[in-house]
Amino acid sequence: MAVTKKSLLFLILFISVFLRSFAQHSDETTDEGKLQRFEDSLTTLGKNFINDSTGTKRLDANYAFIKTLVNALKIPNSFLYPFDSVKSVSIINSPDNRFRIFSWPVQADDGSYRFYGAIQINTGGSLQLYPLNDYTPFIKHPEDTVTDNRKWYGAEYYRIVPVYSPGLYYVLLGWKGNNIHTNKKVIEVLSFRDNKPVFGYPAFIGNGKTRKRVVFEYTRQASMLLHFIPDQDLIVFDHLSPPDPKQQDHFDMYGPDLSYDGYKLKDGKWIYVNDLDMRNTPQNRDNDFVDPKKQARTDRASIGNQ
Repeated sequence: MAVTKKSLLFLILFISVFLRSFAQHSDETTDEGKLQRFEDSLTTLGKNFINDSTGTKRLDANYAFIKTLVNALKIPNSFLYPFDSVKSVSIINSPDNRFRIFSWPVQADDGSYRFYGAIQINTGGSLQLYPLNDYTPFIKHPEDTVTDNRKWYGAEYYRIVPVYSPGLYYVLLGWKGNNIHTNKKVIEVLSFRDNKPVFGYPAFIGNGKTRKRVVFEYTRQASMLLHFIPDQDLIVFDHLSPPDPKQQDHFDMYGPDLSYDGYKLKDGKWIYVNDLDMRNTPQNRDNDFVDPKKQARTDRASIGNQ
């Protein structure tokens, strides 16, 4: 029986659609295909927990995000998958590729923040994940307190700095939204004891005190520099002060006063130095993260350079 041109074209079209569908189905059944589908869901849920109109809706989206993220990370070799399109959370790898940290804030209706996160260990295969439970309201003296992942002083981290002496630990720089009046930033220390995360270590020396972490609080209307300079082993930050000495300890009035202080690494400890000359050092102040709802996705990526 003769085959007409019309029948032949239909047959070619049918085969083409079938092969495309088969290839798409094959891609979706691979680990990478599954991770891509999870990434799409996480992208949508992340936008929702930032932009939904009420705190209840934001929390619902957040809990769905957490469940989806855990399921995604259960896929073999998920540590190697970057989740590049998920811009609602900070995802940073340690420079030695030992672990990576997911961290993000969710804003309540009263303007306060609760932080969420997890540490994924690079096991080369199976999932080893430590959830981070924000315990901030119950940590009364954060600069003197050592905690674990279950009692985390929550923050959104944008930099990891390994310190190899006297024992390996990691300095984390993070943003910590506080309430309608003030924001915070934090210099945190992460180490591992029996392969479990520990937060806080007496590494910061200055002003007559040794601190286990350093916390800055300042008016929500201001932007604060907190930046690591690798070639100087130096953490530099704005000196914060009130415009009037009578407003001492009223942190909603504190802001940068155009001078800079820092912590200089020496023998595994960070020694406080004041009045740094920062005229030739990039500051990236314009990239400072202030409010999740106001800032663009590209801004969030840029805080990793601070």
